[in-house]
Amino acid sequence: MTIHAQAISRRAFLLSSGAAGVVVTFGSIDDALAAGPLKANAWVNIGTDGIVTIMSPAVEMGQGTMTALPACLAEDLDADWSTVRVETAPDNESLYGNPKFSDHMVTVASKAVDGYYERVRLAGAQARKILIANAAQTWKVPVEELSTEPGQVVHKKSGRKIGYGDLAKTATVPDPLPAVSKADLKPLNQCRYIGKDLARVDVPLKVNGKAQYGIDTQLPNMLYASVLHPPVQGEKPDTVDDAAAKSVKGVVAVTRLPRGVAVVGDTLEATIKGKAALKVTWTNTSPARKTSNESLASEYRQIAGDWARPAVDMLKQGDAADAISKASKVLAADFVADHVAHCCMEPLNATAVVDGDSVHLWTSNQSVIDMKLAGSIAAGTKPDKVKVERPLLGGGFGRRTDWDVALEAVALAKAMPGKPIKVVWSREDDITQDMWRPLAAQRIEVGLDGKGNIVGWRHRIVAASYMARGIPPLFQKLGGKDPVSASGGEFRYAVPAQQVDYVRMQSGFEVGAWRGIAAGYTKFAVETVVDEIAAARGVDPLDLRIELLQKHPRAIAVLNAVAQMSNWKGKRAAGHALGIAYSDSLETYTAAVAEISLDAQKGQIRVHNVWAAVDPGTVVQPKNVVAQMEGAIIFGLGAALKEQINLKNGEPQESNFDSYPILRMSEIPPMEVKVISTDNPPTGIGEAGVPVVAPAIANAFAKLAGGKRLRQLPMSPERVKMALRGA
Repeated sequence: MTIHAQAISRRAFLLSSGAAGVVVTFGSIDDALAAGPLKANAWVNIGTDGIVTIMSPAVEMGQGTMTALPACLAEDLDADWSTVRVETAPDNESLYGNPKFSDHMVTVASKAVDGYYERVRLAGAQARKILIANAAQTWKVPVEELSTEPGQVVHKKSGRKIGYGDLAKTATVPDPLPAVSKADLKPLNQCRYIGKDLARVDVPLKVNGKAQYGIDTQLPNMLYASVLHPPVQGEKPDTVDDAAAKSVKGVVAVTRLPRGVAVVGDTLEATIKGKAALKVTWTNTSPARKTSNESLASEYRQIAGDWARPAVDMLKQGDAADAISKASKVLAADFVADHVAHCCMEPLNATAVVDGDSVHLWTSNQSVIDMKLAGSIAAGTKPDKVKVERPLLGGGFGRRTDWDVALEAVALAKAMPGKPIKVVWSREDDITQDMWRPLAAQRIEVGLDGKGNIVGWRHRIVAASYMARGIPPLFQKLGGKDPVSASGGEFRYAVPAQQVDYVRMQSGFEVGAWRGIAAGYTKFAVETVVDEIAAARGVDPLDLRIELLQKHPRAIAVLNAVAQMSNWKGKRAAGHALGIAYSDSLETYTAAVAEISLDAQKGQIRVHNVWAAVDPGTVVQPKNVVAQMEGAIIFGLGAALKEQINLKNGEPQESNFDSYPILRMSEIPPMEVKVISTDNPPTGIGEAGVPVVAPAIANAFAKLAGGKRLRQLPMSPERVKMALRGA
């Protein structure tokens, strides 16, 4: 990849790479932008005071990209990290788009470092070359004689040095501009920042209270809004008695919305009281009214087991059905995973101002393009007329790609032109109106030959589709495949014939992306079946995995590492057992071992330890990888053991943390994570720890339960007791 440059002005230059560009300025950002045609801030600004300001293109939601990506750019710029300042890049997809998402500003699927890594490093290398060219001109020496140290250009022959800030005072754009390619990037063994631990730049702001989240937005003359939503998703207000709501002091207006009734007021407290005083009947027409967890699970299971039913191939290699039909033995297993909620610490919120055909939107979000579409739809304007601010996120986990709260804020702001309207959802709204992870049923059938070797593997996934709702054009382009709701059935195990297919269901509920996406339930199915195959063959589950992964040394390395960490083949305490699981979802190699005990009478599983090993390619920030793995493991534990949305006649029975149980601190076991950095492109880490947790626990349970298997998530006490009874 080569970046070419085009001069903008004496102090600014544009480096373009495909559809996106990189801008670097010297001196004042504002002065440089005023001199040229740019409409956004620069990627890198080198001030005359030596301060280097780097834009972070991915939103920060606790995953550490606000440090990792600027560190990558600073590495090849050879900046002095102590002089680096980081800002969140503004809404400008032509400059800051993620190459992994068609150059849209989207922060999902653990693709931030993965997507931007090479682009920002090349930008740093280009800027460094231009600084060297300016120093060469100043000193009248050949470029080849110059090198850099952090924050300065060095001429070793004469002993002269000049700081980047001093160069910025007189810097001009070289003609011709120096070319830059991957060959100009520092070797990893020479890097000062990549692979080293830097203090995260967002943490001090969060500690001292200066961090600004979407919910912190304050604008002059701002009004607030609370929204009463239907008890069943998809229904609309039928009759509205708002007399009592309007009598609440501070309430300004009551407005119908497509998905509810909004109360607008001078204070948030007034709108909450007004919302409680509303009397609303609903259309009672949603197909979800007919559903419960039990009815959905039963219907989906039946479909999963009906191989004659049409399905979309997610993966097909060889003729798995034929191989299974000729097998000496067939293993078959059915699985169900319930809906789970996101439970972001910061409830959903959005603030909007509509002025004519222009929209200004403040909301904690993971996708600029989605917010622009929401703003344009609600205001009846074009997406390029919508400006999106990108504050910090109090958790995202996929939920903040959706635009429901933004639609509400913009619709209300349109009704009150020029007036900022801030919509804040309650925790009850956040859980009951969530775009839950889909309820999914699965069936796996594996054919074995006389020696217990796999001859065919087929796997069906039945669930509602995120892609069909959230990105319909891409869903259609993919022919009905859904890499969000139906991924994870693919694997690197050596199997002669494999088929993974997907049946889309429409239950009336809107489902979303959830940390780890479908792999959170598909790897649960895959990895427990792998353990069952090992039991059928009478071999150690670790040894079977290594046998099936002989062509993938990185996979074997994480398995061996976690086996050593956990003393896999050593003796355990009485009543304790270990379970193992492996995943290569999101292109990251991960293995985990869980140590559990079981109270059979109460049906309670207790997790005593979790060990994990991960290879995400080139590791930018090792300690942050550990932190992300620990966070993902905790997410996986909650979904494995406790979390679920229960539906009765379409109504979620959980609405706050008193009824929707998340893990308490006292329930989190000791965790040990080993990070294996390899000389491969970086891959995702924020979600990698989720898929391996549930199967590791379930596989340990089978050892304590005499081979009986848990096949439903969460593994609640009632389900544990049923499994022990063989039900």
